[in-house]
Amino acid sequence: MKRVAILGSTGSVGVQTLSVIASSPESFRVSALAAGRNIEKLAEQVREFSPEQVAVADEEGAAALRARVGDEVPIGVGEKGLEAVATHPSDLVVAALVGAMGLRPTLAAIEAGRDVALANKEVMVMAGALVLRALKRHGSALLPVDSEHSAVFQALSGQRREDVERLILTCSGGPFRTWSADRIAKATVEEALAHPNWDMGAKITIDSATLMNKALEIIEARWLFDVPPERIDVVIHPQSIVHSLVEFVDRSVIAQLGLPDMRVPIAVALAHPARIPLEIPSLDLAAIAHLDFEEPDRTRFPALDLAARALAGGEAAPAVLNAANEVTVARFLAGELSLPRICEINGQVLDAHLQAHAGETVDSVDAVLAADAWAREQSTKVVQEAA
Repeated sequence: MKRVAILGSTGSVGVQTLSVIASSPESFRVSALAAGRNIEKLAEQVREFSPEQVAVADEEGAAALRARVGDEVPIGVGEKGLEAVATHPSDLVVAALVGAMGLRPTLAAIEAGRDVALANKEVMVMAGALVLRALKRHGSALLPVDSEHSAVFQALSGQRREDVERLILTCSGGPFRTWSADRIAKATVEEALAHPNWDMGAKITIDSATLMNKALEIIEARWLFDVPPERIDVVIHPQSIVHSLVEFVDRSVIAQLGLPDMRVPIAVALAHPARIPLEIPSLDLAAIAHLDFEEPDRTRFPALDLAARALAGGEAAPAVLNAANEVTVARFLAGELSLPRICEINGQVLDAHLQAHAGETVDSVDAVLAADAWAREQSTKVVQEAA
């Protein structure tokens, strides 16, 4: 039986991970759970799965959780609480936090020798080189949970890495794939949150609307699979059936297909190298009838070019891009920015960083977080000046 700890248990990926675990109780046991401030949901999870360790954001949340579940389970708080969950005796840590807060606990899990199922893409975006070095030192495995990276991971199974020609990440195109630039400029928060295929959290859904999610996934793929960025391509695929492809030097292409359901890549990561049955519909290609592909429009969606600039700019540059994006997405969700301004400000902050720090490496989490903090401050300043 595999023991599983989950960082971010009350979020979208965390909830779906527990759903997969509940469907195969003979295969998995929940060892530890970390959440933020959704105490009611966490209390339900504690009662159902009986973890040995939990963590919440603050003391107020800890008191509220203790009032609901009693004193039988230790409750950690803040960063120390996340680290306690990440390093708790487990066979696999599911890193499903959103944003920069996932970096330290994910590295703590790796340094404790835990295998990690990674749904928190910002970890590799912010500190991909740092994480790769930690994985090599401690011998941990990193299993991608993003549907696109899981598809690449599955397509590469049994293949020699030197035979890989390129990775092709697919992208639904988001809710604004067919919209004109003028119409996108007037898009509302509600329209941006209406993703046609996937049920995700607000931040990730907005990233899908701007294609910033794909920019971050290019950066993540560069580090996850140790492939140069010029050999990572993106293609729009509105049906979200082909989740990604790998082309080999003999021009053979292996793709992973399936209905858009996050439980599939979650189950792949949880059960690896085995597979577990899932109660979801089978893929019916005859009913789907056709699969469409198109080049992304980099004029309407400039985020993809930001990824290339960040990867060429040094190890800290992706962290700057990610931090700027977290700030601008939050401001868009608050109604303070138009959708195109997200990428405009992200690019402005990235360029300011590159003017002073192009080509630099990072040697610690503190260095990454310093770049992150600088970018947040700069992004906030730009937004305020434009208000």
